Amino acid sequence: MSQDVNLSSQVALVTGAGRGLGRAFALALAGSGAGVAITARTESQLTETAKLIEKDGGRVLAFPSDVTDVSAIKEVVDEAERQLGKIDLLVNNAGVMNPLGYGWDSDIDEWWDLFSINVKGSYICMRAVLPSMMARGKGRIINVSSNWAHTVHPFAAAYSASKAALTHLTNNMAPPLREKGISIFAFGPSGHSDLIHLMRTSPDMPEEDRQRFLSPDYDEANDTRTDESVRMLMFLASGKADALTGRHMNRSDSPNELLQRTDEIIRDDLFTLRRHT
Repeated sequence: MSQDVNLSSQVALVTGAGRGLGRAFALALAGSGAGVAITARTESQLTETAKLIEKDGGRVLAFPSDVTDVSAIKEVVDEAERQLGKIDLLVNNAGVMNPLGYGWDSDIDEWWDLFSINVKGSYICMRAVLPSMMARGKGRIINVSSNWAHTVHPFAAAYSASKAALTHLTNNMAPPLREKGISIFAFGPSGHSDLIHLMRTSPDMPEEDRQRFLSPDYDEANDTRTDESVRMLMFLASGKADALTGRHMNRSDSPNELLQRTDEIIRDDLFTLRRHT
């Protein structure tokens, strides 16, 4: 079992599972015993993820798909539930970082496409799985956000803003969903990703910003951050954090500390995007 979490009676849907963190999340969930439906736009990468899961004895269905296509996502959910069972966990991982640029010089269509994938795509997937979850009175949604949702990155303003929108959408959806037995989290992971590679190599990246991503903390040969991200995702998937529904968790957060501070976090409305005066 992955991370000592037993999800053998559950079914998960992971978007953006063709590579990177999405692949790592899908492998971990399958390793915990969950049946896993995976989606991504690139079929060859998705097939490779499926083969890795099957090699380890996991149950998997792969669906090449675009999260911004409402009818396609509905078909994915319907077919996954027909073959694997009702979806208990949605991991909204699909996302993009382009266009890089200051707020005034990005291509307008590319800027809006980023929001369409990062925010609208996640919303479409939530809309697709929620009817079944609400009918059964249970379910979990993990919206993969970023710690950039609450930090300043001027040259990636569109990306940061989209992740802030996803984090705050999560927080706003949590109260009514909690009443229906559903937990929802925003999650800021970190690890080997095309996003880090882009920040290091894009010719549009100002040199002073690029240097930040050449530091050891962003070492693409180091698996530590990926492992920590998987560990936190499995903690959220396990149900142990359900009392903290609606919050934004980062990969560096300590599960034990979160559990010990649950009452304080709820009382003081922590781990959310708020104005403090």
